[in-house]
Amino acid sequence: MPHLHARVQAPLRDAVSEAQAGGPGPALPEWNLADLYAAPDSPALAVDIATAEKEALAFAAELRGRLSEMASGAAASETLGEAVRRYEALQDLLGRIMSYAGLVYAGDTTDPARAKFYGDIQDKITEISTQLLFFQLELNRIDDAILDAAAATAPLAHWKPWLEDIRMEKPYELSDELERLFHEKSATGRAAWNRLFDETIASLRFSIGGKELTIEPALNLMQDSREEVRREAALAIGATLKANLRTFALVANTLAKDKEIGDRWRGFKDVADSRHLSNRVEPEVVEALVESVTKAHPKLSHRYYKLKAKWFGKEALDYWDRNAPLPSVPSHNYSWDEARDIVLIAYSGFAPQMAEIASRFFDKSWIDAPVRPGKAPGAFAHPTVPSVHPYVLVNFQGKTRDVMTLAHELGHGVHQVLASRQGALMAPTPLTLAETASVFGEMLTFRSLLAQTTETDKKRALLAAKVEDMLNTVVRQIAFYSFERKVHTERKNGELTADKLCELWMSVQSDSLGPAIRLGEGYESFWAYIPHFVHSPFYVYAYAFGDCLVNSLYGVYQKAETGFAERYFGLLEAGGAKPYNELLAPFGLDARDPAFWGIGLEMIEGLIAELEAMEGQHACGRGFMKNSFGVYRGNKQ
Repeated sequence: MPHLHARVQAPLRDAVSEAQAGGPGPALPEWNLADLYAAPDSPALAVDIATAEKEALAFAAELRGRLSEMASGAAASETLGEAVRRYEALQDLLGRIMSYAGLVYAGDTTDPARAKFYGDIQDKITEISTQLLFFQLELNRIDDAILDAAAATAPLAHWKPWLEDIRMEKPYELSDELERLFHEKSATGRAAWNRLFDETIASLRFSIGGKELTIEPALNLMQDSREEVRREAALAIGATLKANLRTFALVANTLAKDKEIGDRWRGFKDVADSRHLSNRVEPEVVEALVESVTKAHPKLSHRYYKLKAKWFGKEALDYWDRNAPLPSVPSHNYSWDEARDIVLIAYSGFAPQMAEIASRFFDKSWIDAPVRPGKAPGAFAHPTVPSVHPYVLVNFQGKTRDVMTLAHELGHGVHQVLASRQGALMAPTPLTLAETASVFGEMLTFRSLLAQTTETDKKRALLAAKVEDMLNTVVRQIAFYSFERKVHTERKNGELTADKLCELWMSVQSDSLGPAIRLGEGYESFWAYIPHFVHSPFYVYAYAFGDCLVNSLYGVYQKAETGFAERYFGLLEAGGAKPYNELLAPFGLDARDPAFWGIGLEMIEGLIAELEAMEGQHACGRGFMKNSFGVYRGNKQ
């Protein structure tokens, strides 16, 4: 790694110390998982595991091979309705147990005791749930007319949306024996490789400023206001990932082959077809989105990064400058209390009910916020099961993006709370709408902050940060999707070397980011740390889908006089009980219309144009001096 002159070592050490501290202010909140179970050795957990095992065996013994007969009986709605009710209760119980194990493990994936607990629970849940596989398979073998007749009246009518939903999987289901084999081997197949990836990432250490950092603080330094810090962090991340590429390439190759085998046996033609099915979205809708975003590169990402390079006094930005804060505005580190208040005020401005639900996460310790060694990187909202409540994990370090991440995950949390009334079978939301509440929550928070900002430079910084978030959510995620398509398509012809994976990565990144971003040495290995490629192949387009959809939805909100909040909560409360096109209809939106995606992209373009219009004000309004790194800094820095 290039030597840094002694004059930059002090700020670098300061930045690393800040990163290791895990955020400003007093101790950050950690979640209390007692609403699930008190501890891994809790008697209540042992009782629930035993109960789940007993109930699953009894359920299978009573009903396996009988569903077709039951559907044809005089009391079909009652008997099948009771069977579905029991099945849903079992799914809730199994989900509760597995959710707890997963959250305990996410708290420190490098702890051997937690890893063993998670692995043992996973094995047990797989064993128990194998007894339940027959249920969906047999339901899907019942003649459509017979099942429709039974579901026309209560109590089975309550689950009619779920029955229609699982019917879509019927063409791709295998025999009972093969489904059981796939299910049982998942623990030693995909799930095992997922765990290897998680534990490898969590155990990596990045040498920056004479200290060893985990991945979250290291990535956070790439948003530091000092270029020397960003550069050092980027090179360290690249070097460490490169040193571990053999493992990451093996994980990528194995999981791509595993998926290809499963797709081939089930009859999926395209590498992403199984994801489209699980998302309940038509492939042509996704392709229209991808095409629209790709065509928009020149007027979105290419245009913005050219403007940002000009602000930094450069012809092109190095990749470690892509998410750098603007040089003319002093960076502000938010305390946890400030972040909480910003989000809740923004939510309350839209609807008090939204803020009330979000406040429960703070008041009842449903959030885990500190950066800790071994903790799962990134952020997520885990819905757990309808009989409990969601939990949120963030790695809060006080940046504006951390505030937006908090708003994003709490949006998920509000959605999950509202959808829980649908029950364990219909609460889960397809990815086509799963990002709606989260991105909408971000937008509310951004607009609230922007409305409170009067200084031109600070307003410009907020607009720029929002544009960058949108580009990361739309352009970058579609580039990720294109990368995955290339990897999975080429894997069919044989194993891919680490160099080939890096080559594919660089090709899509170069096209999406444009000539104003210089992708230098080290960046070629950055694909390796992105968990979505491992845990949820082709998940990433859901972010772009959600962002563009919310841009259109927010436009409807701005024009709506009354009733928007009620319609919005109706969308969230539906969970997975209605298809996405039916839920969007009350807002006058149709994602199947190719022109739909242009509406969302135009909002991003409009914000970039607003920043360009501010350029004259910015140039005339303040004095600047240029440092030896070529970065323009404001007078207050």
